[in-house]
Amino acid sequence: MAVQLPTPDQLRDAADEMGLSLTDADVESFLGILRPSIQAYNLVDLMPDNLPRVRYPRTPGYRPDGDENRYNAWYIKTVVEGAPSGKLKGKRVVLKDNIMLAGVPMMNGAATLEGYMPDIDATVVERILDAGGTIIGKAQCEFFCLSGGSHTSALGPVHNPRRLGYSAGGSSSGSAALVAAGEADMALGGDQGGSIRMPASFCGIYGMKPTHGLVPYTGIMPIEIFVDHTGPMTSTVADNALLLEVLAGSDGYDPRQYNLRVAGYTEALDRGVTGLRIGVVTEGFQQPNAEPDVDTKVRAAADRFRSLGAAVSEVSIPMHLLGPAIWTPIGTEGLTQTMMYGDGYGVSRPDLYVTSLMDFHRNWRTRANELSETTKAFTLLGTYIRRHYGSRYYGKAMNIVRRLTDAYDAALAEHDLLLMPTTPIKATKLPEPGAAREEIVEKALNMISNTAPFDLTHHPAMAIPCGMSDGLPVSVMLIGRHFDEPTIYRAAHSFEQSGDWQSM
Repeated sequence: MAVQLPTPDQLRDAADEMGLSLTDADVESFLGILRPSIQAYNLVDLMPDNLPRVRYPRTPGYRPDGDENRYNAWYIKTVVEGAPSGKLKGKRVVLKDNIMLAGVPMMNGAATLEGYMPDIDATVVERILDAGGTIIGKAQCEFFCLSGGSHTSALGPVHNPRRLGYSAGGSSSGSAALVAAGEADMALGGDQGGSIRMPASFCGIYGMKPTHGLVPYTGIMPIEIFVDHTGPMTSTVADNALLLEVLAGSDGYDPRQYNLRVAGYTEALDRGVTGLRIGVVTEGFQQPNAEPDVDTKVRAAADRFRSLGAAVSEVSIPMHLLGPAIWTPIGTEGLTQTMMYGDGYGVSRPDLYVTSLMDFHRNWRTRANELSETTKAFTLLGTYIRRHYGSRYYGKAMNIVRRLTDAYDAALAEHDLLLMPTTPIKATKLPEPGAAREEIVEKALNMISNTAPFDLTHHPAMAIPCGMSDGLPVSVMLIGRHFDEPTIYRAAHSFEQSGDWQSM
């Protein structure tokens, strides 16, 4: 795709966008100056790209319907067999549909991306297949992953397997629903504001947001590099630890990965919680929309940890309540710059850039009316802020994140784990067709208050089902020190083995 020398009018348009005044003589002068640079672009265009090869055979698969897709949780069904042996042999794994699986369609929940076919496998895909896992398809997700509900995908809402007509959570909505329904043993989700943990909470499964960078994000469509996480979603703690064991570690591409500490996560199981210090975070129960039955079940989970031998005490972290506000400039301006105007990647970092996605995704600019209401809202706000206020609030919020991190670290210096509700509410009814924009957006964001702060501070956090109320799951979240996923798994496994969570 050769780059053309701009016409005089195109150069004037660029100057207008910059606020630069050009005379006709200036235009002629700059066109001459720019000609060698345009030639350099075209020399790069002629060079072969440098992408990893695809090593396992697969077919494009198909989109199931009817009884084969009862919860509308599948996007594509296919079968990609991994190595003949390995830690994941016999495990059926489904991928969130923002993860690249070469030769299999990917739309990331978005009408504007429908028809895109990735040309690489994400690093996490390679690791699953190398470990003998079988990838059985792509799970529906929310439109560009910008919803904590399960109602914004261009292909329609994902239903909660525990109760049809209710939200499965988002944005890894299909991943959670398929695991909860028993149609997959394991799934991969993504988490920028809670999108692994929120659907895990609503559907009653285990969802781990690892420490930032522990699992490579290479080959996954980003939202914002500072908050991008990917991790395992499973029906058991043991499977969750096993999958993280396969996924974790540097891949040489992802700039999110530095100073990693990788562990044998399955080795942490069966150690019990005797001697562990768990801090019950007061503010985690003080969200404005907190449901009393959720708080009661989560406090009962804290009591169960105490009965299992942990030292459980209350701890106050007032800054926790400010986490969602601090997230807003970073998430909003970051996604506007990186995912939207940056064509899915942006610039200024050494990454593996999948230019086929960048080329295809540019198309959103000609189809903006088809964006989800949440995508419109975030991009409108980010565009407005950028035009009128620049990037100062992004920068100031990033500075404040250090104080938020310090506040959690101070509590974690006195406790091994922190505990609070994963979501302050249970799954809600899906919006009816034709629902007002206000309801659509409200039900996409009304559950993120406890999860979003840890995407900023990068602490590992896991959603653990801890009971049922009115036929819907309730979830407790455990938060650990950076790279201390083993302690979370140790506690989660002890809790899981202490009884059937559905009868707690």
